[in-house]
Amino acid sequence: MKQVFLVTGHYLQSKRQAGFHWLADAYWRAGWEVTFFTAALSWLSRLRGDFRFAYPVRCEANKLKWVRERMASYVWYTKWHPANLRLGVLNKLASGKFSQYGELPLGEAENQARQADLIIFESTPGLLLFERFKRLNPTARFVYRVSDDLDLLRNHGVVLAAERRLVPQFDMVSVPSNALYERFAGQGNLHLHHHGIAKHIYDRQMTSPYAMDNIVKVVFIGSSHVDVDAIDRASRQLPSWQFHIIGKIAGLPRRRNVIAHGEAPFVQVVPYIKHADIGLHAVLYKPGAESFSDSLKVIQYSYCRLPIVAPQFLRPLRPNVVSYRPEDDESIRQAMLAAREIDRAAICTDDISSWDDLAKEISGPLWETGNKHSRSGEHDEG
Repeated sequence: MKQVFLVTGHYLQSKRQAGFHWLADAYWRAGWEVTFFTAALSWLSRLRGDFRFAYPVRCEANKLKWVRERMASYVWYTKWHPANLRLGVLNKLASGKFSQYGELPLGEAENQARQADLIIFESTPGLLLFERFKRLNPTARFVYRVSDDLDLLRNHGVVLAAERRLVPQFDMVSVPSNALYERFAGQGNLHLHHHGIAKHIYDRQMTSPYAMDNIVKVVFIGSSHVDVDAIDRASRQLPSWQFHIIGKIAGLPRRRNVIAHGEAPFVQVVPYIKHADIGLHAVLYKPGAESFSDSLKVIQYSYCRLPIVAPQFLRPLRPNVVSYRPEDDESIRQAMLAAREIDRAAICTDDISSWDDLAKEISGPLWETGNKHSRSGEHDEG
């Protein structure tokens, strides 16, 4: 049985289903043993109100938990982790300590990493574990999946320096957007792999959660970097349309046509996307936000053949995207109206991969060959 070890900032059983959740699912369904390793969690996270503490991460800290056969979760909770302390002098003083993050005790996870055939790092402070894992398991395949721009997420300088130093040492660097591809240009191990989609879920027949009427339904999903001002302007100018907002977002306009659903499990969100009329991609600009042009949200909207309304700085590469100028009433209104006129039947989805396809690409020769480790016995769910 082949084994994959995923180093991510996400918690396995979170309601928020990110790319690494779907990669874990793809490998599991392909018969691999999966270890989902949650990094960058410490008391500093709690001080900053980290949403992961809504889950039992403290109870599960530093314990290997088998959530089902062949699927393990490990929450690596440490006394500290490399976090941006917001003050230059504090960040500088902490650099020496933070650089040692990858050498902190790993517990049972160390054995899982030692036995893995494939180790995939997400763009998080967990990158500092690369050299340690390389020592533990020099024959494994190492992949860096750059889900996010570390500068955009304002990571500590120690993490940014580690990324620059380590990128050439990975067997593969996989990026999901053209903007990130341009950023890492020149690396011989660089590959452009757009986010996948859970086609086996999206292709199911699903009842519409919306009322059967002629009201235009606009959907927005997400909780980070949200341009609430754009939602406000669009909903104010189009009072006969409905704006369904799914995600934990503060400051939404209080209007009858703005329906806030809060955070919800992925399977409950899918029908809202499938049966909407327009997908809204309202993103705030910060340096590095250009990478959101090919976000998972865009892929999901596009697979459901939704016209997408997005800010101009995303440089849309898909014909189903209509751009608006942020903070411009008329531009936002015209973009929404233009999106309504797009022929959805003409939106092509042939270039959208499944997560299974992406898992295969990232695995390289491991996907077809036998694993280098063998292990007998199975694990009970727990």
